[in-house]
Amino acid sequence: MEPRQTRAEWDRKKGAGNRRLMKRLVDNGKRPPGLLAYVDGEPVGWISIEPREVFTKLSRSRVLAPVDDKPVWSIVCFFVRRDHRNRGLSVALIESAVEYAREQGARLVEGYPVEPKKQPMPAVFAYTGIAAAYRRARFREVARRSDTRPIMRRALRRNG
Repeated sequence: MEPRQTRAEWDRKKGAGNRRLMKRLVDNGKRPPGLLAYVDGEPVGWISIEPREVFTKLSRSRVLAPVDDKPVWSIVCFFVRRDHRNRGLSVALIESAVEYAREQGARLVEGYPVEPKKQPMPAVFAYTGIAAAYRRARFREVARRSDTRPIMRRALRRNG
């Protein structure tokens, strides 16, 4: 929920309030706020993807400000359950998010991963994804306003 709000809104609704907001987004049936990954019928991962304008925090960020005026879909966060990490699930989630965005008519998908200076990076700091996973999913860097935060983009072809 954090990328959809101002810092003050996020702090004010921290915990249960933000969980209720997310549940409302899921329940409203208009468009899912992201995708879940399942292994053997059990949820083990999450990726948040929607049109960039949904994530108001991005427009207020100097580091993640828009690169141009082209409409893009944005991947803003991930979660992979600890016992399923380091198995390629992040790349699979990115690929699934790209395909979902394509089905919704997107022509460009962006991600805002971290480029760790030290390996391994603590998982708590990798919630936006790791640049290497985006590269494996055929994204390319289009801007970098911070040593550790590239803006990566993938152009999509229409199906059919």
